[in-house]
Amino acid sequence: MSASGRGETTDDLLAALLDGMDAALCAFDADGVITHWNREAERILGWSAAEAVGRKGFAGWAVRAADAQDVEERLMAVQDVPGRQVHEFALVTKEGGRVLVRTQSAGVPGADGKPAGVYCAFSEVHAQIDLERSIALSEALMDDASWGVVLVDVDLRPAVVNAHAARAFGSARTALLGRPLGELLDQGVEELEGALSHVLAEGSPPAPAELWVSVRTPEGVRRRCWRSGFLRLGSPLAEEPVPLGVGWLFQDVTESRQAALDTAQLRFRAGQLHRSGRAAAECGDPAEAAAVRLDFALAGFAEHALLDVLEQSSDPDRRRLVRVAASPPVLPDPGAGVSAARYEPGHPAMQALDRIGSVRTSAPRGEAGGSWARERQWPQDAAHVLCTVLRSRGRTLGVLTFVRGASRAAFEQADAAYAEEVAARVAADLDLGAWPRHDPKDLA
Repeated sequence: MSASGRGETTDDLLAALLDGMDAALCAFDADGVITHWNREAERILGWSAAEAVGRKGFAGWAVRAADAQDVEERLMAVQDVPGRQVHEFALVTKEGGRVLVRTQSAGVPGADGKPAGVYCAFSEVHAQIDLERSIALSEALMDDASWGVVLVDVDLRPAVVNAHAARAFGSARTALLGRPLGELLDQGVEELEGALSHVLAEGSPPAPAELWVSVRTPEGVRRRCWRSGFLRLGSPLAEEPVPLGVGWLFQDVTESRQAALDTAQLRFRAGQLHRSGRAAAECGDPAEAAAVRLDFALAGFAEHALLDVLEQSSDPDRRRLVRVAASPPVLPDPGAGVSAARYEPGHPAMQALDRIGSVRTSAPRGEAGGSWARERQWPQDAAHVLCTVLRSRGRTLGVLTFVRGASRAAFEQADAAYAEEVAARVAADLDLGAWPRHDPKDLA
């Protein structure tokens, strides 16, 4: 290829590069004559390259006459100082309007090292400010915002984590990067990954969502509620929308949500106690009233309720509990009447009798139901059990047992308080019905 051919190719490449830039760019020779003018400069000011190249400075066409000398002096002065200079000018568009631009200009040295001209990149001030604000916002969010911010890639793995989010996960920022969410969360990972996948496929949801998760930390598993918002991230450089991942912003609202849940739970349980009292008042048989109270107590609380009454005996070593009611009802064996629950001394029901209080217990991990429940004469699906004593007029009448399956959480202190409230009402019904009854041998 000839030298002229190589020169033409170089010029074409340079023109293509200049026209492909996102910033407006023009260049001046040492005399201030415009030598280059790209498409972004044409878009902002309306003057084409054919109209701009060859003009001396901006005077008479792209700047007001009163500003022309000042603009030219400031632009050409950068030939004599090192580095780039930033200025703001008011330029004139082809239609006669004015636009405020921010310029970055620098001198261009020639082959002999002497000033050969100036290049000037410029953009509309509001666009530059918007860009700076976006960068500042990104840096602030990724530094230490009051929200957790996680940028998740298309493989649903954290790519960027801010300091707040790292503290929420109980780990260092770099230790979270690239790890599957299943390694960070013990529960709730399915819901979170489902939300992220939906955002990648369908776009950002219209409103935040509250996600309950269990976070694995060095101190153990913590149950948290995160109010989360999601934003699909797309590349601004691609012609087609290409998802880069998801921006996930969240706040920890565990305390407020738990307080709201506790308040709603207390309100519901108080309502159940009130309704059960109204229903029990319509029962002619105190034993029936006690059974009605058990039915109301189970709603949202447990799967089973067992009512064992202490069989009165003159021998303190012969304490026996007799099953008098269950909810839901358990079909008795054919021909059997009330059954004596022969609990061992260490049985939770017997412990409740000894303590005159409540006892909570749960099946060992992996042993819910089956032999663990059968040995303790509880329903087969038992995983969590709460036994509370029945007391009325200073006497112990028996034990009330509530049973939960493996799908529910273990009983807590607030649950024990509610169970004791139910037990007090059931004990009053039993006392009214002359329970416990004496052992016939003691009446002989």
